[in-house]
Order: sequence, then C-alpha cells, then structure tokens
Amino acid sequence: MTSTIQIDGEYLMDFLQVLLQIPSPTGRTDTAIERVESELASLGLESKRTAKGGLIASIEGLADSLPRGLTAHVDTLGAMVKEIKPNGRLRLTKIGGFAWNTVEGEGCSVFAASGNVVRGSLLIRKASSHVHGAEVGELERVDENMEVRLDRRTSSESETRSLGIEVGDFVAFDPRVEVNPDGFIRSRHLDDKSGLACMLAAIKALQQARRRPAQRTLVHISNYEEVGHGASGLPGDLVELVTLDMAAVGEGQASDEFHTTICLKDSGGPYHAGLSARLRGLAQAEGIPYRLDTYPHYGSDGEAYWRAGADAQVALIGPGVDASHSYERTHIEALLATSSLAAAYIVSEV
Repeated sequence: MTSTIQIDGEYLMDFLQVLLQIPSPTGRTDTAIERVESELASLGLESKRTAKGGLIASIEGLADSLPRGLTAHVDTLGAMVKEIKPNGRLRLTKIGGFAWNTVEGEGCSVFAASGNVVRGSLLIRKASSHVHGAEVGELERVDENMEVRLDRRTSSESETRSLGIEVGDFVAFDPRVEVNPDGFIRSRHLDDKSGLACMLAAIKALQQARRRPAQRTLVHISNYEEVGHGASGLPGDLVELVTLDMAAVGEGQASDEFHTTICLKDSGGPYHAGLSARLRGLAQAEGIPYRLDTYPHYGSDGEAYWRAGADAQVALIGPGVDASHSYERTHIEALLATSSLAAAYIVSEV
C-alpha cells in the first residue's frame, strides 16, 4: 500500500481491542459510548450525545460549502431476558439478526437491572449427549430450545429472581478476542467495532500529518444500527455520508480479509454511484488495496439514513470480515486499507 497518509497500525489495533472488550449490545451501549467519547476528546474533538445516546463531533474543514460525514456504529448483537424458566434458567429474545447456533456454547454476561452482573453460558436445553443421545444434534435451534445456564446456585424461578435478574435484562456474549502474529484478529463484534476503530485511526493520522478536511466533516457514532435505526441525529445539511461498516466475506462474495471493500449495493438497493466511483478513484490514486462487492443480506446506517428521507449521497466502505454475525475474523491489512481510504476521502476535493 502506497497511501500518502500513514495510519498508526498499533493505535488502530490497540483501540479496537479495547472496544471489543466492552460489552455493548444494542440498547446498552453507554459504557462503550463513554470510551469513544473519551477517545475523541484525546484527539481534540469535542463530541455531544444525541437524544438516543449516540455521538456527534465536527471537524472544521477548509471549506463549508459541501459538508460531509462519516458514520460507524458501536452497538453489537446481543439478547435480552424473555423469561425466567421454572428451572431457574433464562430464555432469551435476540437483539439483531443472528442464528442461535452461532452463539451456542458461548459464555455470556447478564446485566441485571439491579446492578448485578451474572455470568452464564448459552446452551441448547438438552445439551448432554450422555443424557439425551442423538436428540442433542437433532433439536432445532430456536428461541424456545435455547437457555442460559447461570453460574450461580439456582434451580428455580424464585432463586434466579433473588439474584436481581428480571425480564428485559440485557445479555452480552463474550467476544473472545485473539490477535495472532500473522496479523489476524478474531472476535465477536468486529461488526462494527472494526469500522469504528478505522474511523478514529483515520482522524488520528490526519492530525499527525497536519492535514485538514477539505470540507466540514461530521463524525457520527450510532448505537442502534443492529436493529435498523442507528442513523439518527445527523444534521440536514450533509451533502455526502460515508458509512464505515464491515464487508461480508464468504462464498460468492468478492470481499476478503485483506482489502477494504466499496459496497455498491446491499439489500436496500444501490448506493450512490457517483460517490462510490470517487472512493474507487481515491483508492486507485493512493494505492489502497480495495475490492468492489454487493451484499444480498445486509443493511447499514447509510441505508437507514436514506430511508429516513435524507437528501444526500451515501456510500459504504469497510474491512472484510469473515463469518459475520458469528465468530468473526479480519486482518490488519483490511483495517489499514479502510482507515487509509477514510482518511483520503476526508481530505479529498469533490
């Protein structure tokens, strides 16, 4: 990669790992938002909370005629307590679009409204092969067959309630973050903490290079993307919005874990062709490794922004993430490429 804007890879990876370790299922993102708020302050950006709990900051540009924005989301997949079962275990309701088999056997934390944090594991309700035989594999992975086994002495509804747990309490699945010497990072919730880390790394790189944005640039961190309405609180004068979110890697996709991807179309239709073409041109000019792709089962805050009636050009870029909405993985090369493209965009002229 020959980009003229140098990204601090160590900063990028360190901040990403910090973010990944902070539980932030949609609806319970305050701790993660506070950490991002602090990070923006360390970069010299004063941010403000939106009414829904997201963040907005503004970077003064060389011009203010065509204001633009960058957005990424800090909320992740998760769950809430649906029912406290007679055996003291918990039935859940999903937050976001994932399949139960992708989190089966995972450790989790139950954040009781009482303030207690109770550890447990998500299991199929007939989990022991020695007890249930072939039925363990045959049982359908649906809501009524999944349960949280709490790591407390409880075998009744009343005993579980005595822990302070109630219907509606949030549940976060363990990220299991691991970075290896070859540059791979695997963890849950790279969607979209990887995109958010890339955005801040781009801002830091521009500050170190003493480069100002070409236009006034809004920095937006949303906290309801996984349920479809994160793109709120954005000002009405934006002319362009670039969404930073993960690129879907898998069979039939052009994206991979070593490039940034410019998504041209997702389940909501095509993104703005002109803005996408500009991003492609920037990647080519800067020698940034990129791919072009479309995602059939995907939506973003950029799409939600449009559906809310925004009259702006919208594009989507992001690092390739394998096994999205499962136990995910990406590579430092994709993260650096995405950060470089975001930085090149911020300083680019129309």
